[in-house]
Amino acid sequence: MIRILIFILIVLGLGLGFAWLADRPGELSLIWQGQLVEMSLMRAASLLISLIAAVLIAVWLVRTIWLSPHTVTRYFRARKRDRGYQALSTGLIAAGAGDANLARKMTARTRGLISADQEPLIHLLEAQTALIEGKYDDARRKFELMADDPETRELGLRGLYLEAKRLGAHEAARQYAERAAEKAPHLPWAALATLDSQSQAGQWDDALRLLDQSRAAHVVDRKEADRKKAVLLTARAITKLDGDMKAARDDALAALKLDEHLVPAALTAAKALFREDNLRKGTSILEKNWKHEPHPDVARLYVRARGGDTAVDRLKRARKLEALRPNNAVAMAAVAEAALEARELLLARTKAEAAARLDPTESVFLLLADIEEADTGDEGRIRHWMAQALRSPRDPAWTADGVTSPTWLPVSPVSGRLDAFEWQAPPHTLSATVDHDQSTADEAIRSLPPVTVEPHAHEPAPAARRSEAPVILEAEEPRPEPQPIKVTERKAPEPIADKTPVKRTAKEEAANGEHMPDPFFGRPPDDPGVRDPATGEKAPEKASFRLF
Repeated sequence: MIRILIFILIVLGLGLGFAWLADRPGELSLIWQGQLVEMSLMRAASLLISLIAAVLIAVWLVRTIWLSPHTVTRYFRARKRDRGYQALSTGLIAAGAGDANLARKMTARTRGLISADQEPLIHLLEAQTALIEGKYDDARRKFELMADDPETRELGLRGLYLEAKRLGAHEAARQYAERAAEKAPHLPWAALATLDSQSQAGQWDDALRLLDQSRAAHVVDRKEADRKKAVLLTARAITKLDGDMKAARDDALAALKLDEHLVPAALTAAKALFREDNLRKGTSILEKNWKHEPHPDVARLYVRARGGDTAVDRLKRARKLEALRPNNAVAMAAVAEAALEARELLLARTKAEAAARLDPTESVFLLLADIEEADTGDEGRIRHWMAQALRSPRDPAWTADGVTSPTWLPVSPVSGRLDAFEWQAPPHTLSATVDHDQSTADEAIRSLPPVTVEPHAHEPAPAARRSEAPVILEAEEPRPEPQPIKVTERKAPEPIADKTPVKRTAKEEAANGEHMPDPFFGRPPDDPGVRDPATGEKAPEKASFRLF
């Protein structure tokens, strides 16, 4: 476009010049070698311009003839290069699609048309072809060549990093990522990989510095950067909790400003504040986090915030937590646990059963077993709750990459990934799922065996109580007792959802002239295995009952 404009301007200038000469006619006289040459000014200008044009044409023609061999050579070279780039493009597409045969064919054709020194992407094509063919050693050699070339250094380091991760050589992968981050800090994969390695090594200050640089370079978006920085600050606060209390508190509070729902940060900040006797601010942080999502660790720390509290005081604090988030299984379980410590057994049983109806997990049924042991001490009822705990889903835990941890960790021990742990239920087997579907919390509460009658002190315990595994025994013939049977007089608590009639005790049946067979482990009187005292035959089945 510029050349056309220049040509137009030159033609326009010539036209204006000739027009100007035409308006101003004149004669031109020239004496050369004794001869006089006279002509008009217009003719002289035309001859001069024609002479210049002829000279230029002659120079162009001579130059073209002189440079024609080089021109021909350059033409064929350009054609060959174009064919090579076409083969290189086709080979890269084939390698990306996983077509090993076409990629190998295009690699050989590219090698014959283009020099590797001229085009470094040939190394990339050869490395990708070797990868899809399974020749990993050849691929690593190509990536090393690319890492030594300044033009393809980042690409080669990326390939070496991925190969080291595939082989499980985490130390080599860390070194490749650090080299790439040092040369090109704007690379997301290098910055994040270096951040994970520094976090895994516990270098929290270096990790925070690198994260700030990555955020300034727009490698990580703002939301993700705030989350990762909160995790790093929480990890550093945990390491300083026993040594530098003030620094731990400041780091934990700074983490809560970035992510106010991070449970480990809230726990760490509350612990630091409790150790500084700042009970009000610490409990305020825990209450704020509890309102968002009830967590067992938050409830445990909140209930035991003050070391000198009695069990009754801890129960009051647990009930305050329940008031903040009513109708929640975690809150009810916390109240039940505190009530058990305060020996409020009826309240503990009521809250634990309500928690089991909302979320029938393993810990709730184990808590019911503890309540049963403290209340009645009946082995059959205790084992009933423990059997329900075995068949129930596992409680949520800190889980990362299929590994559970009793406490929160900033880095996964498997992959070394930062912020990998999440509070979730671990995966359970299929059999556990089937049992849980067949037995709900209501059925578990309704099928609770009655309190077993205590034997006399001089009478040996039944065989079923002496055995570890539950067995089914036939009822023996009634024997006269020299002393009245002692019965634990405690009414079973009525479930919240449905009303189940309380069975009659041994004293009530004796008053009505009925006789109750000898006690045995976990077997109710109307069980099919019990014989009728009058006829000596087995009583008819009233309901199916499976014992463990």
